[in-house]
Amino acid sequence: MRFTKMHGIGNDYVYVNGFDQQVPDPASVAAKVADRHFGIGADGLIMVLPSDKADVRMRMFNADGSESEMCGNGVRCVAKYAYDHGLTKNNPLTVETGRGVLPITLQTANGKATAATVNMGEPILDLAQIPVLVDRVGKQRGPNTHQVGVSQNNAGDPAMHRGRGRAQRPWLMDMTFVSMGNPHAVIYTDDVKGIDVERFGPWIEHDVAFPRRMNVHWVQVVSRSEVIMRTWERGSGVTLACGTGACAVCVAGVLTGNTDRTLLAHLPGGDLQLEWRESDKHVYMTGPATEVFTGEWPG
Repeated sequence: MRFTKMHGIGNDYVYVNGFDQQVPDPASVAAKVADRHFGIGADGLIMVLPSDKADVRMRMFNADGSESEMCGNGVRCVAKYAYDHGLTKNNPLTVETGRGVLPITLQTANGKATAATVNMGEPILDLAQIPVLVDRVGKQRGPNTHQVGVSQNNAGDPAMHRGRGRAQRPWLMDMTFVSMGNPHAVIYTDDVKGIDVERFGPWIEHDVAFPRRMNVHWVQVVSRSEVIMRTWERGSGVTLACGTGACAVCVAGVLTGNTDRTLLAHLPGGDLQLEWRESDKHVYMTGPATEVFTGEWPG
């Protein structure tokens, strides 16, 4: 299998050109190539495929083999791959995703794409569509914000409702829920570096309140136009960046009154520019896309 390793501010994937080769079981391949000790090393696998609706189609698989609807950093890299490798020379171009067809405008230098602005569409704010089971979360604390009791007992135990009846008392966290085609929970904190993401991330991801699991982001507000965030990505764990998550953070900031509609997000792997545009209610994300190397995977 021929592949190209690419990343968007450290959110790295193995990209495969589905125009000229087939991958019969991409979910299984994703888990193998993503392994950072015995594989290529990545947050997952992304297939660049033909489309009858757009210039190209993206399918994205997490490191555990599960398929996700969208990846903001991944879709920028798909656009770069399509442009740089001659699958299309349109600019703007379009990419078909699990979220729908997304228009992408590329920044180029010397005939290569270096960065991209993606129209990510309107955020999904209906809790049932995100999806969040309202009867499994606590009281409402604001727009799209509920208090959630987080403990290991809640993860994957449908008989457990917010930790009641167990000796362990859950931590109470206010979470703001947004979907960008995939589900996100945004949690504000005064010290993002002090959060034990590897401890709380999997508990929240697998909480019974979230039937399709959950991406989780801890956010520290620097100013009304700037935040610092850390991410636990469902199916992959701690990642250096999450593009859809940064978009969700931009929306959550407006909903909660913490930030403005235009936002600079600092992620461990780099920065993203976000705007939740008032004129069309769409979220726009701008960031770099980088090709690292190419190779051949023996399988």
